[in-house]
Amino acid sequence: MSNSGTAEENATKADDDPERPPRYDQVIRWAEYITNQPPEVWGPQQNAVVNGQVDSARAVDVSAEDRKRIRAFADAELRESDENDG
Repeated sequence: MSNSGTAEENATKADDDPERPPRYDQVIRWAEYITNQPPEVWGPQQNAVVNGQVDSARAVDVSAEDRKRIRAFADAELRESDENDG
């Protein structure tokens, strides 16, 4: 068993590190970037990040039950996004 701590503890440690800006600064920078750049520029960059995360998730063994739960969550998020767009 790992003694590396929880994800929340690790996030707090990372945000306290003077060598690394807090995450919200990074989010603000990204929001400014996509506001100032056309989707043709930042879209492929975002797709690459998301695709990398999907590939990583696929490489992990997940039970059929977890896979169904994840799919249901993703479907609900897509429906909500579609409703908000329409």
